[in-house]
Amino acid sequence: QVQLVESGGGLVQAGGSLRLSCAASGNAFRINVYGWYRQAPGKQRELVATIRSAGSTNYADSVKGRFTISRDNAKNTVYLQMNNLKPEDTAVYYCRVSSYDYLHDYWGQGTQVTVSS
Repeated sequence: QVQLVESGGGLVQAGGSLRLSCAASGNAFRINVYGWYRQAPGKQRELVATIRSAGSTNYADSVKGRFTISRDNAKNTVYLQMNNLKPEDTAVYYCRVSSYDYLHDYWGQGTQVTVSS
């Protein structure tokens, strides 16, 4: 089992920045893919960004150039730096970690990000 603890959400004005953190503990040796997803009210959960163990990253078009995903291997922590936030970024943000085949797949509890206009 893998436990995930998220932090860093909050309320920020449009144009501001936030950094989300997700610390993984437990049997994390199978984990190769780290990601952030978000779910706005009335909408489906969507991918924001992922980073693989080898370092390759993937971003949703809506956040490219504004968000940066990174990982601290020593701390088993993944981060999401969010800059130039927009009201449409308002959502609950979830951390997700998994093996490449997603047989081992874990979600965090979610952290609220609210961007005011």
